[in-house]
Amino acid sequence: MPQLEVDGAPLTYDDEGPRDGGGTPLVFVHGWTANRRRWDHQVAHFAGTRRVVRLDLRGHGESGGAGVRTVAELAKDLVALLDHLGIERCVLVGHSMGGMIAQTVALSHPGRVERMVLVNSIARMTYNRGRGLLMAASTLVPFKLFVATNIQRAFAPGFPREEIRRYVDSSAGTPREVVMTLYGAMRAFDVLDRVGEIKAPTLMIHGYYDIQLPVGQMLRMAKAYPDATVRILDAGHELPVEKPAELTAAIDAFVG
Repeated sequence: MPQLEVDGAPLTYDDEGPRDGGGTPLVFVHGWTANRRRWDHQVAHFAGTRRVVRLDLRGHGESGGAGVRTVAELAKDLVALLDHLGIERCVLVGHSMGGMIAQTVALSHPGRVERMVLVNSIARMTYNRGRGLLMAASTLVPFKLFVATNIQRAFAPGFPREEIRRYVDSSAGTPREVVMTLYGAMRAFDVLDRVGEIKAPTLMIHGYYDIQLPVGQMLRMAKAYPDATVRILDAGHELPVEKPAELTAAIDAFVG
């Protein structure tokens, strides 16, 4: 279990697959309250033929560190890891908040991103009234109940309840301070007016039933991109675990 310390935070990561041949390295970035295991299906598929990297963001999973107030600070952690591993150019794959981090890296270090895959992600955070009320009530309810409500909303109707409970328990292990501070970071995230600068070919793949970050917000973002391909799947917000095989196939086709 390798780790890299960045600004006082030990970041846990996996670095798998062949170092030469097999194409540009794939770098997977998970979302809010999740961890690097969200990408198990994708890593198992790709690591046999190409280099694959994934990390636990600070304060998540097996990484330490407190919450930060901007997505740019998480992007800085990711670039530090790429530097440490000697990866000059990669394909960035980000889910939800991870997609926000990927876009930030593509804007600040465009030469390092060959292609990008945004999974259930957007360029400007806009919450509907229901989500806003839920977040406003977050200080009044037990933390696990708050997490459970958010995670349950993330899955499309019909997803197995026992699987949802497993992800609720995993997310509830993320410290409350990290969860709430990063909520503020996402709430402030807005690069919609800049995404026209991103020249890397980008696949935007989204769940039709995503009520956390609705598909309409993704389509608004896609219109602003110079080179975007859009795929919409029959799923909610948690595509990496709701439709793992379909997501893997879409990424595989996109990266060639």
